[in-house]
Amino acid sequence: MSMENQLLGFARDLIRINSVTGGERTLVEFARQKMLDLGYDEAYLDEAGNVIGVLKGKGNYKILFDAHVDTVDVGDKQKWSFDPFGGEVHNDKLYGRGAADMKGAFAAMICAGASLIKQKESLPGTIYISGTVSEEIAEGRCFEVVLDRVKPDYVVIGEASELNLKIGQRGRAEIVLNSYGKSAHSSNPQLAVNAAENLVDAITRIRTLELPVHPLLGKAIMTLTDCISHPYPGRSVIPYKASCTYDRRLMTGESENSVLEEINRLLGTIQNGKKSFDVRADIAEDELVTHSGYKVLNRRFFPAWALEAEHPFCKIALRALKSAGLAPDVTAYQFCTNGSSSAGKYGIPTVGFGPGTEDMAHVVDEYISLAELNKAAEGYKALMNYSFL
Repeated sequence: MSMENQLLGFARDLIRINSVTGGERTLVEFARQKMLDLGYDEAYLDEAGNVIGVLKGKGNYKILFDAHVDTVDVGDKQKWSFDPFGGEVHNDKLYGRGAADMKGAFAAMICAGASLIKQKESLPGTIYISGTVSEEIAEGRCFEVVLDRVKPDYVVIGEASELNLKIGQRGRAEIVLNSYGKSAHSSNPQLAVNAAENLVDAITRIRTLELPVHPLLGKAIMTLTDCISHPYPGRSVIPYKASCTYDRRLMTGESENSVLEEINRLLGTIQNGKKSFDVRADIAEDELVTHSGYKVLNRRFFPAWALEAEHPFCKIALRALKSAGLAPDVTAYQFCTNGSSSAGKYGIPTVGFGPGTEDMAHVVDEYISLAELNKAAEGYKALMNYSFL
């Protein structure tokens, strides 16, 4: 069977398995068995429930190809033109939840590796392919389990790049503002400290915040995403607490402390008459539990990263992709990926390369072009078979 036919069949099989975050077990077990059937040296699940496949080459470096296997929900199925779990092909496009984000890339990685099995003894390095879980809600948290186990020298993130080479990304932080006040009957507002009104003052002041700009990653963003007061609904009760959440897109060099200190310093400049003003910013966090029962604190700060265009890994990866007949531009992701951990936290040289476009993620009628899917597999094959020493 040709790699193209094998790839299409495998990608369709993956799309037909519902693997919304927290429900990836069936898919990772299917992928593990597929890699073993194809002849991979090893394929196993780690404690977080990620699936890892291994092809042992002759070289002494390790290169890790990563694709997350969880997806967001499909929403209202009635709005889809094609069954979101059908893996249907129409006009040379493969449709379904996860087609672009990012089961297509995962299938392409595995099939690319399979095409090299007969010559694996001559591969310049050992190849690892990870299908990671829970990325949609915690970029990199479960990938760190893979990184700690594999300890790769290089990482390739397979997020959609339109077959371009990505050498960086903005990071992401979820920042919660909590405003604390004092309740009273709404007919006696003079007895209260209105937490909601204080929060409005804080939101107004935050609009004046000057955000950094990076030559590759662009401008940082701070966008309000939700607000709520307590009690809710507040029937004749002035709220004693009010909260809101910001999505903050990060630049390189920004840390939890630097981001929070900047906001809290700005909040400290607010004088709200004679009423007390108690509004504090912090990073959102909760406990993440994966399908395997693995638990980790999910503190929602995922760093930005950028690799220099002249870095050897970038230059060699570019040559490898060109050797496969591709003509990639060197750009950066706009969204957050597992690279926040491999590059942003661990400092491992990381690039991104994958089929599809960023705007296909999380949408109705998600699809991936079959032509891009096949070219991605050729690109992964070249990266696997090209020496990075």
